[in-house]
Amino acid sequence: AAAAARAVKRPGAWSQPPLNGLPELRRWFATQAGGDVTASDALIVSGGQAALTHAFRALAAPGTPVLVETPTYPGALSAARAAGLRATAVPVDREGVRPDLLAEAFAVTGARVFYCQPTVHNPTGATLSPQRREQVLQVARAAGAFVIEDDYARYLTPDAPPPLVSMDRHGTVVYVASLTKILSPSLRVATVIARGPAATRLRASQLVESFFVARPLQETALEFVGSPAWRRHLAAVHTEITTRRDALAAALAPLEDLELHLVPIGGMHLWVRLAAHLDEAAVVQSARQYGVLVSPGSMYYPAEPPGPRLRVTHLQATHLAELAEGVRRLGQALANTS
Repeated sequence: AAAAARAVKRPGAWSQPPLNGLPELRRWFATQAGGDVTASDALIVSGGQAALTHAFRALAAPGTPVLVETPTYPGALSAARAAGLRATAVPVDREGVRPDLLAEAFAVTGARVFYCQPTVHNPTGATLSPQRREQVLQVARAAGAFVIEDDYARYLTPDAPPPLVSMDRHGTVVYVASLTKILSPSLRVATVIARGPAATRLRASQLVESFFVARPLQETALEFVGSPAWRRHLAAVHTEITTRRDALAAALAPLEDLELHLVPIGGMHLWVRLAAHLDEAAVVQSARQYGVLVSPGSMYYPAEPPGPRLRVTHLQATHLAELAEGVRRLGQALANTS
C-alpha cells in the first residue's frame, strides 16, 4: 500500500506509458532474467496468464500442436486451447521433463513450441537440473522450436536456479515471469522476454489485444522492487514457504493411501499420489465436506491421467495450526472414501 501511495505521486504516473512498458521496469526484469538479456528484449504485460496467451498466439498457428509437460498447469492448457492449439503431452519424472522423450515428441508431432516450468514445476514440484536445462535447449534448437519458459515460482523459491533464458544465446526461449504471486493478486504486472522474430510477433499481439499495462500498476511494481522493502519481503516469504512446506510434508507423511511425490525447493504446493483403489473425485468431494479444498490431479493432465492424484497448497492456511487441522481433516476424508 505504501509503494502504491508513493507510485501514484510520481511525475507522469497517470499518463500513458510506453507501449512496451516503463523502461526502468523492463530493465529490472531483464536484470532478473540474467544472461545477455537486455531491457529491449522485455515486454510488460498484464499478468502471467496474459503473457502465456500472447506467447501461444504469437508462436504457433491455430490447429498446430504444442508440446506440454504432463501433468502441467491448467491455465497453460486453457491458453493453448483458446489459441486453437493441440496440446501434446511429454512425460516428466522426479527431475522434470525427460529430454529424450521431448526430442521424440518433436520428431513425431512436428511441433515447434514447447511450454514448460523448469523451476518448481506445477503441479509435481520438480526442478530441472543444470544438465537437463542444457539438454532441453539443445533439443529445442535441433527441432527449430521455441521454448516458452513459465518461471511462475521464481520469487517463491529460495535460491532459485538461473532460468533457461539466461542460458539461451539463440532466441529459442520466450520467458514469462510475473510479480502477481509475490506481491498481490490485483497487481497484474508481468514480463515476456523474447528476441528476434518471436519478439516482433509478441509486441504485435500485445498491441492488438491489450495496448499497454496501466501506468499506475507499473509504477507501483517499480516502486516496490526498487525499495529496500523488496529484499525484506522476499526473505520473509521464503522463510514462511520453507516452514509451511516442511510442516505440510511432515503432516501428510503418516496418512495412509497417500504418497508424497517429492519435497520441492520452493513454491506453494505439494503433489501427492493416492492409492489406486481410491476415486479421486470422491476424495476431493469428501475433503470439501470436511472443509478442506484440494485440487484434483486430473485437471493437470492434457489427456487421461495415470491414476488418482491431488495437489495440496500450503499458503492458503492462515497459520500452521490451521494447516495441521486441514491435513487432519484430509485424513478423515481419505478414511471416509477408502
